[in-house]
Amino acid sequence: MTATADAEAAANELTPLADYLGSVLRRLRALPPLDLDLTQAYGNVLAEDIVAPHSFPAFDQAAVDGYAARWEDIAGGGRGVGYVPAQAGSPGGRTVRLNVVGDLGAASWRPVRLTPGACFSVAAGAPLPIGADVVVPVEWTDQGMAAVEIRRTPKRGYGVRKVGEEIPAGVLLARAGTYVTPALVAVLAATGIGHVVVRPSPRVVIVATGDELVEVGRGSQPGQVVDVNSHALTAAAAEAGALAYRVGICDDDPEGLRGLLEDQTLRADLIITTGGTGTGPGDMVRRIMSRREGNRAGPVTFTAVALYPGTALGFGTVGPEEVPVVCLPGDPGAALIGFEVLARPAINLLAGAEPVFRPSVRAHLLETVSSPAGLREFRPAHVAERRGGGYTVQPLRGGPLTLAGLAEANGLMVLGERVTTAAAGSTVDVLLLDRRR
Repeated sequence: MTATADAEAAANELTPLADYLGSVLRRLRALPPLDLDLTQAYGNVLAEDIVAPHSFPAFDQAAVDGYAARWEDIAGGGRGVGYVPAQAGSPGGRTVRLNVVGDLGAASWRPVRLTPGACFSVAAGAPLPIGADVVVPVEWTDQGMAAVEIRRTPKRGYGVRKVGEEIPAGVLLARAGTYVTPALVAVLAATGIGHVVVRPSPRVVIVATGDELVEVGRGSQPGQVVDVNSHALTAAAAEAGALAYRVGICDDDPEGLRGLLEDQTLRADLIITTGGTGTGPGDMVRRIMSRREGNRAGPVTFTAVALYPGTALGFGTVGPEEVPVVCLPGDPGAALIGFEVLARPAINLLAGAEPVFRPSVRAHLLETVSSPAGLREFRPAHVAERRGGGYTVQPLRGGPLTLAGLAEANGLMVLGERVTTAAAGSTVDVLLLDRRR
């Protein structure tokens, strides 16, 4: 049998990534909703649609500092088009002069009525007098106090914000599954909403396993490997919107691992382990967490997935609360790719966010690349918009296992299981790694 045939035979024994993700995500449910004060809701996901209970603006108001008047008094019965000298629309070619009968600020609340030939001095945000349909900016006048001379004629309605002009009462403000952003907080507050029902941010615990691991702050020695993964995955979980907790390093001790996981179920909505997912003699996580107890299967199932890098992934639940567990490979590059492929969608699903996957685009490949047969590869890349529209993508040096490439990437180029060579100029899928979330 040839090497190619051997590779194809091995690939046939792997679970397609799409099938694996579907089977995992179907087992997860969004966290129960809770009611939060608006000031605490930022970063959470709405659990229900929100409809505006009140209009914004809530009343007709001045949009600028100036003078609230009747447009027909300013235009002299003529038709004001654009910004023209006031005398052009006034009888006898004279500037318009109106009596100033009062001042209105944003805190004014008594209703007042405008009479012909009069105006009110108003501050931005002040309620409009009844009958006013224009606000003349201060700089278009002589800024008079008892009487004002208007030197330019605005269009009818200039400087006025009508009730409900921006947001009418009863309009849909946001759908369930939407992240609460600072701007959305402003919209909710403006329409009279003080509490919202949201999904809580998932509490995610990250555990790195392996006797060889040592803490950061020093270089690796033979027999020692600096713990990269727990730090990187804690950051990745936080970037995904989770409340991330780094437990640190757990040695390859069966009882220690069991005890640590049991303790963490009390404060976790999701546990992520890294390392020990393979079938080697030192892969303790797989040996312990997949072990059968009597007639019961182990709490975590490990699956050979058609994914590159990192084919060995684990998923299951632990503890009486059945807290979900995602087990990722120990190689840092494979762990970060595994997080993007499996852990991030799980976090988004628990949070009630939609969609659960990163956005993707189709992009023209700038360089020919090869890919392993039978595996869906996720390769760090730089994606850019083209002047005429569309995108280009440049694979980054070193392939998917290099941390330097992952650090530089703003996208992950996706090469399907049947792709062994992608030629320059061809079109490929790219996941967008928008770090600004």
